[in-house]
Amino acid sequence: MESTVRLPDRAPCRRSTLIAHAVRLALVLGLAGGSLVLHAEDAGTAQGTHADSTDTTPEPAKAKNLGAVTVTGSLIRRVDAETSNPVVTIDSSQIRNSGKPTLGDLVQQLPAVAGNATNPTINNGGGTGASTISLRGLGDNRTLVLVNGRRLAYDDVNSIPANMIERIEVLSDGASSVYGSDAIGGVVNFILKDHYRGVQLGSSYGQSSRGDGNRRDFSVLGGLGGDRYNLIFGATQQSVNGITASARSYSRNALALKNGEVAKLGSSTVPTGLIENADGTYVTLNPGVGGITTLSDYHPFGKADSYNYQPFNLIETPQKRTNLSLVGSFKITPNVEAYTNLFYTRTVASSIIAPVPIVANADDFFVSRNNYYNPFGIDFGTDRTTGQSAHDFNTRLSSLGNRDFVNKTYDLQFVAGLRGSFGESSWQWNADVNYGKVKQKTENNGFLGYAALQQGLGPSFLDSGTGVVTCGTPSAPIANCTPINLFNINDPTTVAALKKIVVDPVTYYHYTMKQFEASANGELFDLPAGPVNLAAGVSYRKESQVDGTDTPIATAITSGDYAGLCGVVEECGTVLHGSYNVKEAYAETLIPILANQPWFYSLNLDIGSRYSNYSLSGSTTNSKVALEWRPIADLLLRGTASQVFRAPNIGELYAGTSGGALAATDLCNGYTGGHAQACVNVPTDGSFEQNNPQLGVKGSGSVAAGYSLKPEHGKSFDFGLVYDPHWLRGLSFSADVWRINLNDTIVDGIDPTTILNECYYSEKLCGLIHRSGNGQISYISVPTVNLGQTWAKGVDGSVQYSFATERYGKFNASLNGTYMARYDVDPAPGDASVAVVHCAGSFCPSYGEFPRWRGLGTLNWSRGPWSASWTLRYIGRTKVGSADLSQSYSADEGRDGVVHRIGAYVYNNLSASYEFGKYHTTLSVGVDNIADKQPPMFYQWGSNSNTDAYTYDLIGRYYWARATVSL
Repeated sequence: MESTVRLPDRAPCRRSTLIAHAVRLALVLGLAGGSLVLHAEDAGTAQGTHADSTDTTPEPAKAKNLGAVTVTGSLIRRVDAETSNPVVTIDSSQIRNSGKPTLGDLVQQLPAVAGNATNPTINNGGGTGASTISLRGLGDNRTLVLVNGRRLAYDDVNSIPANMIERIEVLSDGASSVYGSDAIGGVVNFILKDHYRGVQLGSSYGQSSRGDGNRRDFSVLGGLGGDRYNLIFGATQQSVNGITASARSYSRNALALKNGEVAKLGSSTVPTGLIENADGTYVTLNPGVGGITTLSDYHPFGKADSYNYQPFNLIETPQKRTNLSLVGSFKITPNVEAYTNLFYTRTVASSIIAPVPIVANADDFFVSRNNYYNPFGIDFGTDRTTGQSAHDFNTRLSSLGNRDFVNKTYDLQFVAGLRGSFGESSWQWNADVNYGKVKQKTENNGFLGYAALQQGLGPSFLDSGTGVVTCGTPSAPIANCTPINLFNINDPTTVAALKKIVVDPVTYYHYTMKQFEASANGELFDLPAGPVNLAAGVSYRKESQVDGTDTPIATAITSGDYAGLCGVVEECGTVLHGSYNVKEAYAETLIPILANQPWFYSLNLDIGSRYSNYSLSGSTTNSKVALEWRPIADLLLRGTASQVFRAPNIGELYAGTSGGALAATDLCNGYTGGHAQACVNVPTDGSFEQNNPQLGVKGSGSVAAGYSLKPEHGKSFDFGLVYDPHWLRGLSFSADVWRINLNDTIVDGIDPTTILNECYYSEKLCGLIHRSGNGQISYISVPTVNLGQTWAKGVDGSVQYSFATERYGKFNASLNGTYMARYDVDPAPGDASVAVVHCAGSFCPSYGEFPRWRGLGTLNWSRGPWSASWTLRYIGRTKVGSADLSQSYSADEGRDGVVHRIGAYVYNNLSASYEFGKYHTTLSVGVDNIADKQPPMFYQWGSNSNTDAYTYDLIGRYYWARATVSL
């Protein structure tokens, strides 16, 4: 699936006409290529096909002789840039003019992107420096990322070398028949440069208007070549400073709407402790108390005692990134070429959150009544010997400092292959290997060793001989143990004791992808309207993953058929390892039906299909049918219907088991018969009652639970038009109506109530309920399963106009937008107790934000050495909360059905450049978010910054400058 293979010139006849035609085409393409980000297809392509009114050669004949390429979304090589595939293109000049520090910052502006795709402003749950892409809001795991048409091992687009990019092609349509799994929402294909001569040095610097968030970027690009070879080398180094939430007014406090008022939120897990007294009331330590505490040192816990954790979060995570890349090709013979591309990226990024909170019952530790420092004379937490829960005891270890996570990611992607042609025929072939390796190491700081904490909180006494508090009892002291006074965490003795048991666990993630692919494409035979083209190929891919930790496991929780490992308080995990392979065969054909007929300037049929056989989740075949009709040369009508799918990933399959308890009601209470599969071993005399409202649950991947996880399947539809009027050169319109229906959605960690309902009423998922001999539920497996449906539909539109004047220079204006008509999720089809979630036009906590309208407008200008660019980004109105009570989602914590409406947002960015021709140097300056717009308030429904960090700018006005020198 080589994206830049070009067909050799096989027709020396009509050479002058073809050259003139190619020159016109190149000129129009060059003019249209100046827009900042969005042009849905290339406005000049259709114009080039009819620019010479005296040339009556049929279009298919011309396409056969001009240089042909594959456009993302198809395997067929062709000249037409306007096809049945709705592709948006971003070229290298647009990347430079944007001033964005990473590719993720640029691509995530596209109107087709929505939902919860991560980026460097995501602190809690992020901090890796990564940016992912979620087309149509379907999630980054349903958007396929490619480089030169080949699958990436790591979907962080920031790890792709920006200075090596020739263009980015974004297909916002399902493409499983072409690329296989994951291409449900669409495809983002990064095309690398294949020719470059000389050396280019670049450096940039940026800073917010508040003097923070500094970023630095250094890059070098070098290339050389000859008649038989091309070699390009690139290197970049980037760094971005972090910004704390306390540096912006909107994020200094955690805020909520309560009874119509804005209220400051605070955690009840406080450094002074939230302690349940013997009488059931809650108390906390008075300020300024030192040493050993007494009951008189505590007061009733109130709202003023709550803890503001917000200032410890980040709204920009610090990161450093180094990238090395190499692209090369060598002609072995006139018909055979070897090629390779390689890039290696090292990213160091971190996140910071508030000091570790510990909760006795939730974290499963026990504070003995006989602990010397315990002034209450009662037990706290859970006694592991009896399993009985005692009184609540919560505190926050602020004296140990914040929790921080340092992520070091190493990403290697390597492709090597051979490509060529079969003599003088139109047929070309390609064979390559694709190897990807990702290693991620996370250093977790600010945690405590579980066993040492538990031992230090057990019985202890004051040794009369030494005057030192000692673990154990006078008759049975415990050596090598330091008693811990958790009732006063700021006492120097306590701090010293806690520091002795600090554990900084290191977790790691290793992922490997190996792929071999061979393909061929060319013309089968000629029809009156032109040649029938065929592309076909086979591939084999193996993926493997290992997750683990180097932390000594102090406690192994074993029960029945699972083992969960926990070595530290608040940082537990299970080992994951597994692999699978997939064998695939695919084909696509383009059939020209009519050409140069009245109302049928051209009519083409595109049919494709892919067969995939997964070693763990079975086989699937997915096909597409597309029609391209030009009633006149200026107008293209297009439609595509395709099947899409996504195979489960390794985490969804192999995640280890971890235990817990969740409240759920056993529907077999009072059982008298009729549901034998759901109520195994339950008496039928109506006497059965659930003995514990908290049911044991065991979350895991599907394999650990014995559940056969299959791919999720669906259908994707796209119908649209492209109009390039010959009477106004440079003008282009496009519009596409799209729809995606997805079934058997892969759901991670299904709710136990849903499992009980599905089993009882529809006899689904009954195998996940485990009952003992007396009918009582021993535990419920809550693995990753297939359950759910998703529907999304909307409209994309674009308009672009490019023109040049002798006096005022060249201009290119474009406006692109997406209207989201529907985004619905049914988490449990057939279960009336679970409501369908409606997200279009609102913020959905589990899925992200889906404004009805999103847009991106650009205006570019150039004249001589000067150029300038203006970008306008539009995010439409949205809302938080729902008046529909079945959604169980209110913007107000104190009232049901409250909707908080958020107005439309417009961001304006401006940049300008001047080229010093004599010195081969270009200087650029820019301002992002000129109006210094602060993000809207989502209050408690936002991320740690009270807003939607996945959608809005968190930093404010930002200045940047860049210098580029070409040698």
